[in-house]
Amino acid sequence: MVENRKKNFWRLAGLALACAFIAYGVLRGEAAVVLNKAVNICFECIGLG
Repeated sequence: MVENRKKNFWRLAGLALACAFIAYGVLRGEAAVVLNKAVNICFECIGLG
C-alpha cells in the first residue's frame, strides 16, 4: 500500500513538472518558434521552400 502511494506521488510530481515546463515554454513564446520550424519543414518537403 505504501509503495503504491509513493508511485502515485512520483507520477503526479512528474506530471506537475512536465506541465510547469510546458507552461514555461509557452510563456517564452517557444510554441510559435516550433510551429514556424514545422511549417518550414513541411514547405521544404513538398518543394515550396
